[in-house]
Amino acid sequence: MTNLSRRDFLKLSGLGLAGLMAPPLNFDADDPFELQQGRVTVRTVYLHEKPTALATKVKLLQRDSIFKISNTAISEDIDTHNRIWYQVGDEGYVHSGNIQPVRTTLSQPYTGTIPKEGLLAEVCVPYSDAFLEPSTDSEVGYRVYYETIHWVKVMTTGTTDGLPWYQIRDDKWDELYYVRAEHLRILTPAELAPISPDVANRDKKIVVRLDQQLVIAYENNIPVFSAPVSTGGRLRSGTYTTPQGNFTTSYKRPSRHMAAGDLASSGFDLPGVPWVQYITKSGISFHGTFWHNDYGRPRSHGCINLSCSAAKWLYLWSSPVVPLEKEFSYGGVGTKVEIIA
Repeated sequence: MTNLSRRDFLKLSGLGLAGLMAPPLNFDADDPFELQQGRVTVRTVYLHEKPTALATKVKLLQRDSIFKISNTAISEDIDTHNRIWYQVGDEGYVHSGNIQPVRTTLSQPYTGTIPKEGLLAEVCVPYSDAFLEPSTDSEVGYRVYYETIHWVKVMTTGTTDGLPWYQIRDDKWDELYYVRAEHLRILTPAELAPISPDVANRDKKIVVRLDQQLVIAYENNIPVFSAPVSTGGRLRSGTYTTPQGNFTTSYKRPSRHMAAGDLASSGFDLPGVPWVQYITKSGISFHGTFWHNDYGRPRSHGCINLSCSAAKWLYLWSSPVVPLEKEFSYGGVGTKVEIIA
């Protein structure tokens, strides 16, 4: 048996995504659905008796409802881009497009010294409320979601429960909030190591195919990674486009609070958007997405939406490399990006 390095494994995993248009799930060898959960990302979704929108509705699920995913199913509707449905025990089926695959994996509090610059951490539960003080009796500032990334500045003790809490910094408003430490997983330097650093940046290229809603990463003109995306689409607030042409990933940051517009009219307020790579001065970027799971069709405000895991791979593979202690890297030599119809 050949042992694969972390970089080789990640590269092969990326290649495997080329034919995997279904929303990603985290599989275990024994029972692939043992720990798998789903979170509703929109106001309401219906549970159906069978994996089709034409089947009888059996239950209404509200935003942020958490449920166990017991299996997946493929609908017979060949006219839709996303035929993946999730089975919810014996209750029924829900379409995957507005369900974020999540897990509840409580983390051990960090025992090392947190530098003044802070440490990057990933939310490892379906969601957690960020409070103004380290207490559940305090006012909630934001709700942070699974696989979003945040800067941990300090670890402290809860004022009412005596448990460890992390202080996190909101990079947009420069505000501080507090989250239960067991709900955040500190990312290690090894996990954030660049992918394929031995390949020169001039030999790397990212291609976005708008017609196929697909991103492909190339090394020496050989594809090494592919994933479905969602680009600019028609929303209630208007029609948004992802620009075509040649760009570079010269501005990167591991986390960004993105906010714009009226929330009641397709606006957004999204703290901790992970693995951001800007390619235009207007803010068009590659980034991880936790507010939908419907890749393969246009539905963004112009950015290139990827699953959080796919966005992380692309972020670690491209240039420039963002130092661990830095919030961003700007103005360096970026990786070439080509967006075509």
